Amino acid sequence: MDFKKSAQEILNGVGGSGNVASLIHCSTRLRFSLNDFDKADLDSLKKIDGVLGAVIAGGQCQVIIGNDVVEMFDSVQSLLSGNESTGKKQKQSIGHIVLDFIIGVFQPLVPAIAGGGILKSVLMLIAMFGWMSDKSQTYQILNLIGGAPLYLLPILVAITTAQKLKVNPLVAVSTVGVLILPDMVTMLGKGTSLFGMHVLNVTYSSQVFPAILSILLYAVMERLFTKYSPKPIRVFFVPMMAMLITAPITLLFLGPLGYVVGQYFVAAILFVNTHLGWIATALLAAVLPFMVATGMHKPMIPYVVATFGSVGRETLYLPASLAHNISESGTCFAIAIRTNDTRMRATAISAGISALFGITEPALYGVTLQHKRALTSVIIGSLIGGSYVGITGLAGFTIVGPGLASLPMFVDKSNPMNIVNAIIGFGISFAVSFVASLFLWKNETVSDKETETTKVNIAKEDLETPVPGQVMPLSQVPDDVFSKGLLGKGVAIVPSEGKLVAPTSGTIQMVYETKHALGMTTDAGAELLFHIGLDTVQLKGKYFDMHVKVGDRVEKGDLLETFDLEKIKDAGYNPVTIMVVTNQDHYAVDVDVDETETAEPHTVMNISKMEA
Repeated sequence: MDFKKSAQEILNGVGGSGNVASLIHCSTRLRFSLNDFDKADLDSLKKIDGVLGAVIAGGQCQVIIGNDVVEMFDSVQSLLSGNESTGKKQKQSIGHIVLDFIIGVFQPLVPAIAGGGILKSVLMLIAMFGWMSDKSQTYQILNLIGGAPLYLLPILVAITTAQKLKVNPLVAVSTVGVLILPDMVTMLGKGTSLFGMHVLNVTYSSQVFPAILSILLYAVMERLFTKYSPKPIRVFFVPMMAMLITAPITLLFLGPLGYVVGQYFVAAILFVNTHLGWIATALLAAVLPFMVATGMHKPMIPYVVATFGSVGRETLYLPASLAHNISESGTCFAIAIRTNDTRMRATAISAGISALFGITEPALYGVTLQHKRALTSVIIGSLIGGSYVGITGLAGFTIVGPGLASLPMFVDKSNPMNIVNAIIGFGISFAVSFVASLFLWKNETVSDKETETTKVNIAKEDLETPVPGQVMPLSQVPDDVFSKGLLGKGVAIVPSEGKLVAPTSGTIQMVYETKHALGMTTDAGAELLFHIGLDTVQLKGKYFDMHVKVGDRVEKGDLLETFDLEKIKDAGYNPVTIMVVTNQDHYAVDVDVDETETAEPHTVMNISKMEA
């Protein structure tokens, strides 16, 4: 795969580098925050080599890459480097802003928490097998290393929040760090006051919401003092004043408030889990394919992080994810056995291996979402596997995608059966989805090769030049939408005269309000798009004069539109005119480009309908 080429096409698909407000990535997706989401072309994005799918969800344009996400991110980031967002920002809904903020703050936390959590789980597993004493200093030091990310969670949250709000991360960390200073913890434990007001004794280690509230206030203070501070003293005055105001307010008000919010947030989820029991886990597992497909599983991360900070384990989302992930794998492996499509078999095997290790997007977008029977198998496996892990009360002890390599996340020193139940749930989910897919999967009755050999050419048409001028290949048009054939095959013409005529007989189907483009359907059913100039939509109809309307019948050579060629050029626009066949999946298109300039109409395209 050419990552550089695909990266450029992805940027074009999201509206160009100027439309990108920010870019992050998770384990499988590029996550774009865009200035104008209307500029994102999801259909074009899905066709790019290396892209498994594209959705707009959670306040982001999410481009699903799969296992190559890091390499693709680096390639896109290198193209964005040095480019500033200059597009006019689109007003977004409060929901989009909040979701984008939540994902931006919590998503980067996962690798650190997952790495530390798995280390602690592996250590417990080693101790359970008697390979190392949990009383040894080596064990205790390694255990402290694994626990460091969770203990330092307020610091990590301060960094990600500061990065998201684009404020100084080091000063932000210094401000939040006050909450977990050993001397401060000692003072709070003994009872202390600040400005005559009692400071509540709250344990802030492993907490997230106090840090978020603190940095939200810090960001306001930093911007306020930066705006009004004299430049010669800004380097020390701004951080000093921001810390001086933010830290005390956090200790007195925001910290306790964030702690209470976190406790109630976790309590609300646990209340639902307690009262619905295993049903909640089973239902969540069954709907996870749809949540992951739209990116709506990411808002669950704050709950999981907060739950770990409060009770040290999680019994809803992670067990449900185990059932779903392994069901995706089982379905893919069964399809690899049942399918007679070699391309599908290769895709299913690769996606099945990824899902087996907790990465489900390749399976979702490459296999299950494209086939209802496969999706049904995943839901059945997830539902039954989720029921088992819910009934047994399976608990996860670190935030990572549950899979074969991460099974130690379910090790519980006080309950050895927890890891056993995880393994059984793993097996049930895989077996049920595998068997269901073996029975439900149905191959196509006609192979691709047979389909190709039964196609015949009918309704041939010759298309003449729609404008006088020099004909050139689409590949030479300085616009990727046309040059890469995203809209269809065709030709481009550098016009020598401002008139557009019908290249064949047909009916006008579409006239753009800005008059720079129109569409017609030929008598044989081919759908043609004419586009006069590049970016001429910005002229809003100026210099264009339409001579037809939707529904008009036209014959070859009839005048469709006139345009003032010189004024369009003087306005700084490229007048190149494009003619493409947009329903190219149903037509064979042969282009004859001689690149000579002529005022006389001549045949430049031959089209023939393909019918089975």
